Amino acid sequence: MTERSNTPAWLLLEDGTLFKGTSFGAKGTAGGEICFNTGMTGYQEVFTDPSYTGQVLIMNSAYIGNYGTKKEDVESGSVKIKALICKNISHRYSRMTADDGLEDYLVKNNIVAIYDVDTRALVQHIRSKGAMNCVISTEVTDEAGLKQELAKIPNMDALTLSSQISTKETYTFGSPEAPIRVAVMDYGVKRNILQCLVDRNVYAKVFPAKTSFATLQEFEPHGYLYLTAPATRHQWIYAVSTVREILETKKPFFGICLGHSYLPVPMTSPHSRCIMATVD
Repeated sequence: MTERSNTPAWLLLEDGTLFKGTSFGAKGTAGGEICFNTGMTGYQEVFTDPSYTGQVLIMNSAYIGNYGTKKEDVESGSVKIKALICKNISHRYSRMTADDGLEDYLVKNNIVAIYDVDTRALVQHIRSKGAMNCVISTEVTDEAGLKQELAKIPNMDALTLSSQISTKETYTFGSPEAPIRVAVMDYGVKRNILQCLVDRNVYAKVFPAKTSFATLQEFEPHGYLYLTAPATRHQWIYAVSTVREILETKKPFFGICLGHSYLPVPMTSPHSRCIMATVD
């Protein structure tokens, strides 16, 4: 177990709001766009969720770390967040199947984190002020230095994260003998989504973000799935033409999070359709 630290840490938001807290996890400086999650459990799944790539995450649950971490509880091959903000952390965990404590897990993955922060006040602030960048540091302790570090962080809108984190090669999930075939466009696929498809007798093939419609058709899918992504809608321009071609097939097309709500395809289109179904 990592020795408990009383090292101070600082959080500076883009609008100048400053918080002081205590460090846990890796020491250093890290930043990105600040966001929050209100889940009571599942923190490790959130940390490894590709849709949080490049972001600084506020966990709003009262305590984080009380059940440790486990190798199987991940949604991708690595931790995706840039840094972590909490109110309270638990240095001990009480799950027999856990492999590690939260702090050791963060240290191993080089994730800078801060706690003893009023996360309720922080979330209320960003809800009213809007999305913005922030920086967390255990090294830089003066506001001027923190502002210099903050200036180095690129705007989220300028990053094409979806295509960067997408699979580079196609791969399949499930049995080829399954009665339903679904083409999955990977803009930030979570493993559990694929498992949910397989549990419902689906054979899924996962494609890179910029795959052409012609290549998708070679799989002869019964439907198409567009997934959540760490992006803003203008970054998805390359996907629009593919979606239009999919809609022309009149086959089921469905999406999750950004894959459903941010694609600029009019839902009043005569070919627009969405399906969410289970197969017994």
